[in-house]
Amino acid sequence: MKKIPIGISSCLLGQNVRYDGGHKRDSYITGTLSEYFDFQPFCPEVGIGLGTPRPTIHLVKIEQAVHCVGIKDPDIDVTERLRSHAEQQKQLHADLCGYILKKGSPSCGMERVKIFSGVQHNKDGVGIYAEEMMRLNPLLPVEEEGRLGDAGLRENFIQRIYVLHRWKTLLAEGLTGHSLTHFHARHKLIIMSHEDYRELGQLLAGLTKASLEQVAGEYILQLMTTLRKPATRKSHVNVLQHIQGYLKKDLSTDNKVELCEIIERYRNGYVPLIVPLTLLKHHFRKSPDPYIEDSYYMNPYPQELRLINQL
Repeated sequence: MKKIPIGISSCLLGQNVRYDGGHKRDSYITGTLSEYFDFQPFCPEVGIGLGTPRPTIHLVKIEQAVHCVGIKDPDIDVTERLRSHAEQQKQLHADLCGYILKKGSPSCGMERVKIFSGVQHNKDGVGIYAEEMMRLNPLLPVEEEGRLGDAGLRENFIQRIYVLHRWKTLLAEGLTGHSLTHFHARHKLIIMSHEDYRELGQLLAGLTKASLEQVAGEYILQLMTTLRKPATRKSHVNVLQHIQGYLKKDLSTDNKVELCEIIERYRNGYVPLIVPLTLLKHHFRKSPDPYIEDSYYMNPYPQELRLINQL
């Protein structure tokens, strides 16, 4: 499969673009993830001409507005230049299916960036470039490299990347009413693991040829917004039990008991999600079901990523 294009803060790939001339190379990103994603580096601070090395900058609250200014020389204010740079990169960002940002950066931080006000500070800020980039690209899955160490956040981020990639493939092949409803059907169980899928389904209920583009735009925005919240163990159990229902006529009593026990062990945190999924796949190989086979829930991304092994 062709690698999926992902934006990334340049320093995370090992490029010496930080204020001190160094980098913050991330071995998980440059190792495991690089086998599946085509990383496209961006460094807004270098992009606006600050150079390397360069004077350090931080976020400061000035008259109710947040500015990005020099620490030693507060007359250096790059706020608007960073916003403009995000606007200038909009076309490049539009081709991406995800973006990994540098934690804590006054330009690239996704959240919890320090904002100074006099001698006090809080962690309520967002990097100036990152904020504008995310505003201009509301569908784009965005995450920070530090949060990728959390199994749930990592799985959620990569799942969203693959959903958006499939959506862009759908658009490239030509959007139709049938292809849109089929896309929804294949993702219905994934949606169910995050929230009730019926609201998204209702968007498609009155679909017509004239309303196709408008409905599709509303659908994908609502879908990507819904998927931002990681699925819970409880919601996965609901999906697993729903899937189990497709086997009710095919399983022996002993197999039903075993499957229920495995799902219950997952509910209680004794086994990871991969265990009940593996058992379900085993039963569906013996008793195939076209809907389950067509669904992305049990195969949302390459198994080699091993993302569900820790969920």
